[in-house]
Amino acid sequence: MADECLLDIKGIQELIPHRYPFLMVDRVVEFEDNQRCVTTKCVTINEPYFAGHFPGRPIMPGVLMIEAMAQTCAILAMKSTNGVKKGRAILLVGADEFKWKRQVVPGDVLRIEMTYYKRKGPYWMLKGTVSVDGNLVCSGTISAVETD
Repeated sequence: MADECLLDIKGIQELIPHRYPFLMVDRVVEFEDNQRCVTTKCVTINEPYFAGHFPGRPIMPGVLMIEAMAQTCAILAMKSTNGVKKGRAILLVGADEFKWKRQVVPGDVLRIEMTYYKRKGPYWMLKGTVSVDGNLVCSGTISAVETD
């Protein structure tokens, strides 16, 4: 059974500035105001990075999974009632304690789950995971800052 779509690609593009080929999330499927956001990304053979990573053995680069997690954080921060103020942005400033458990290949559907755990002034800290079919792909901590 597919997750319910709470926010489609058009709604996501209204919240964050990323666009093809660097928009790494397709839908928001779960959202808890000021707490948690879950997005999905359908990985296809048509992703531009597969041409060089790696020819004959396409694997999604880990750094793009971090970017998908950061974009999920940005959606949480922009959409939350106590989130980023209108006219401001949130930018990635740190990615820590990342571990990978498996590769991501064409046909996989990423489930990106980010949970807020700390905020100090303009700084946000969130923990998260990426999984495919219930199997952990990677986990880590994202730090971001609210800015003009």
